[in-house]
Amino acid sequence: MLDAIFIGLSLGSILLLVALGLAITYGAMGVINLAHGEMVMIGAYTAVLVRIWLNLGLLVAIPIAFVAAAVTGYVIERLIVRRLYGRLFDTLLATWGVSILLQQAVRLEGGLSFFGIHIAGLGSGLQRVDLPSWLIGAVKIAGIDLNIYRSFIILVTLALTAITWAILYRSSVGMQVRAIMRNPRMAAASGIDVGRINSLTFAYGSGLAGVAGVMMAGFKTVFPDMGTSLVVDGFLVVVVGGVGSLVGSVVAAAMLGQINGMVALLSNDVLARAVVFAVVVAIITYWPKGLFSYKGR
Repeated sequence: MLDAIFIGLSLGSILLLVALGLAITYGAMGVINLAHGEMVMIGAYTAVLVRIWLNLGLLVAIPIAFVAAAVTGYVIERLIVRRLYGRLFDTLLATWGVSILLQQAVRLEGGLSFFGIHIAGLGSGLQRVDLPSWLIGAVKIAGIDLNIYRSFIILVTLALTAITWAILYRSSVGMQVRAIMRNPRMAAASGIDVGRINSLTFAYGSGLAGVAGVMMAGFKTVFPDMGTSLVVDGFLVVVVGGVGSLVGSVVAAAMLGQINGMVALLSNDVLARAVVFAVVVAIITYWPKGLFSYKGR
């Protein structure tokens, strides 16, 4: 039972990294970013390329993946998303198109495959990342065997969650983000550069998703459309926790991760997904704004 709880915590940790960016982005910008899952994919492939081309491990891949995904998110926001603010369905369709383009770019190795040029680590095949020796195995604490890598995932998520909290509630940029969440027009009238803050918010959320991709690469195979299902799971966390609520995202990710892990252990993954969706439907039926809704004016 304790093993199932621990597995659920590690799954919830990855969900939280994916959902944090979605919660902040949708809360501040009102954008449904269907390309967010591809930021996870970019992070995972960054880990693969760092191993192949730089011969470096997972630990070094984390900051590189954050920067790679953040830069990609920043470019997407500047070139596409910012032209579609206030047009919810247009942003949904546009980011869906971007997600398909990014997947195909990886499959076709940036188009170089048409010229017979192949990049090791890219393409349509499955990739994997080997864990360093110090992350393999288990450690016994209080008579309980804890998987070292899953513990590492939880610790990284806790650290990034703390950093995100500090940025949102202990920095001037975070104050501006929260002002935009409350009332973007009033924030703009107060002198806040809404466009700049939106770009930084989008980039930061994308960077967190990139780190989630690195974490996933340590225990799952890497392939071009690996982020498609994760973006759905991320939005489930955002909806259950409450749009724009950091605390809500933490609670929802932990809860859904535990439910998925426990049911999968007792039955199978298919039933676990069904139970998770049933719980989400029940929650939003009684709490349409989520468990910790962010009040606006």
